[in-house]
Amino acid sequence: MTPRPVVLVVEDDREMRGVLGVALRGRGYDAIEAATGRQALAKLREAPPHLMILDLGLPDIDGVDVATHVRHEHDLPIIVLSARGEEEQQIRALDAGVNDFVTKPFREGELMARVRAALRYAAHGRELGELQVGDIRMDTVRREVSVNEVPVELTPTEFKLLHILLSEAGRVVTHHQLLSEVWGPSYKSEVQYLRVYMRQLRAKVEEDASRPRRILTALGVGYRVAH
Repeated sequence: MTPRPVVLVVEDDREMRGVLGVALRGRGYDAIEAATGRQALAKLREAPPHLMILDLGLPDIDGVDVATHVRHEHDLPIIVLSARGEEEQQIRALDAGVNDFVTKPFREGELMARVRAALRYAAHGRELGELQVGDIRMDTVRREVSVNEVPVELTPTEFKLLHILLSEAGRVVTHHQLLSEVWGPSYKSEVQYLRVYMRQLRAKVEEDASRPRRILTALGVGYRVAH
């Protein structure tokens, strides 16, 4: 029998933890729970789950700090679930490495769809040597890219940008994250610099760069590859 995926629910509201636990178990997952950031980190040390649902407003450690700590040691998907809908909080969470952001109140069906997508793309990203999202295929060993099976020549910088976006398919990758990972921390504020390279990349992978459908813009935040 295939083991059920394990989801760690980090939420200080006991009633909400219970609701999430019932929903997850009813959809074929095993749910473990933590009421604080410290409890969550302890459970991760015991046995890393397949995915984490994380509230930002924890009583002991800020949820963004928990996400940052987890991302330094684990590659599991993190879905933030929070009443904090401000753009600044979303950007901080995304910069910390979370995969998705769902704002309370939420619909159970939508959250479960996000969970399935995050687990699916996490499994896809672990496949060695090759990434494929939609009609974009990347061979990271041969450093080859094709769109609709047509080879595309990319510069090293364009290749690295696309690799990051494909590896996080469906998730918004922030300007700061892209700039830091491609050019280094000293460039993290050079958003216009990033826009120039993104235009070049789109010109090579989009059928119409003025109306992109593969690499989408999250206004004021970053970019994501559509899946």
